[in-house]
Amino acid sequence: MILRLLALFAATALFAACTPSTNTPSEPPAVRTGAQVMISDMADDLAGRNIGLVMNPTARIYGTHVLDSLMSLGINVVALYAPEHGFRGDYGAGERISDGIDEETGLPVFSLYGETRKPSETMLEGVDLLLFDMQDVGARFYTYLSTMGLVMEAAADYDVEMWILDRPNPAGGEYVSGWMREDEHTSFVGAYPIPIAHGMTLGELAHMIVGEGWLELTNPAAQLNYRVIPMQHWDRSMLWPQTGLPWVPPSPNLPTFEHAFVYLGTCLIEGTTMSEGRGTDDPFLLIGAPDLNIPDAALQTLATRYSLTIRDTTFTPVEIPGRALRPKHQDTQVSGIYIRVQDDHFSTVNPVAFGHALLRLSLQHSPSSTTNNFLKRLAGTDRILDYLQTDVDAVYMWTAEVEAFKTLRQAYLIY
Repeated sequence: MILRLLALFAATALFAACTPSTNTPSEPPAVRTGAQVMISDMADDLAGRNIGLVMNPTARIYGTHVLDSLMSLGINVVALYAPEHGFRGDYGAGERISDGIDEETGLPVFSLYGETRKPSETMLEGVDLLLFDMQDVGARFYTYLSTMGLVMEAAADYDVEMWILDRPNPAGGEYVSGWMREDEHTSFVGAYPIPIAHGMTLGELAHMIVGEGWLELTNPAAQLNYRVIPMQHWDRSMLWPQTGLPWVPPSPNLPTFEHAFVYLGTCLIEGTTMSEGRGTDDPFLLIGAPDLNIPDAALQTLATRYSLTIRDTTFTPVEIPGRALRPKHQDTQVSGIYIRVQDDHFSTVNPVAFGHALLRLSLQHSPSSTTNNFLKRLAGTDRILDYLQTDVDAVYMWTAEVEAFKTLRQAYLIY
């Protein structure tokens, strides 16, 4: 017991030492994530619990995975649960994950991205507390939100307590944009009726899911015993560069914040036959098709309107193990465009509106390219097809519903 308390004190002191102790206008403190708050301030509450972790490589504190931090303190972790891309992040987008054993710890790993996406009673056997910690990107169609909701449902059904360890929304808490998902387009990339860019943290969304009655429980009388462990020093105006946190790719094809930010709009290209840049070093910043030929004037008008730098290029998608399995137009050189945010001025860009405008312009200038049903699932509505036939700004088509959502979400905001 003495050795364990000494280890706990040492870990707490280390994390405290790494956190700035002053708050001056020129050097604001780095954001303390929910995981950091839990480890440094609440580790005693974990003693004697049988804990399961729903995490991925983004569950880190100062470069150390939360799993390693917990095990170094003697916390009894008994099971790991792997979302899309895997617990260790070694699976590409869409690759099915199988149950297995974590080689570093010997703990069982249960897949939440294969035949089963919601933990079963057997998978939760012996677990009395689930810790959920994954870095979201702020998009409705990013699957970690759907995984969180399904884990919440299982925790309620099988009477397992759950903590959500909150992390920043990289695009900030004020940026809300895009269509609301309609009921007929409910899917794993559209689990809840929220806009494409929702401007909420996963902790806030957990409160909303419960408060709005969106949990689908096997036993309607079941109650979810959960808590959100909030961050410290984060406010809604912060985009990722202001958090002071290192970027850990939340998935293999979002290697930097710039990729993740532009992805909020260019992910729509996945609902077409055009390449969204998978199979290159710059997915979602590179868009292309064999016959894409956007006039320079139109391209520059688009770039100016959305405060971006866009230039013509060519690229050849190739298969990259763990990142791109059979990318579109594999091993074929395509004509494309390369997108960059000007001088890191992210606050002046509306990536969702840009993605819509780019989608429409690209389809107009690539006769061989077509859309598919996945586009409607990403957008959350059939109305995107109507938009593609017009010349109006998509923002005008969703403004009213976005404003209604902002009012609705107000009751669930933590920060």
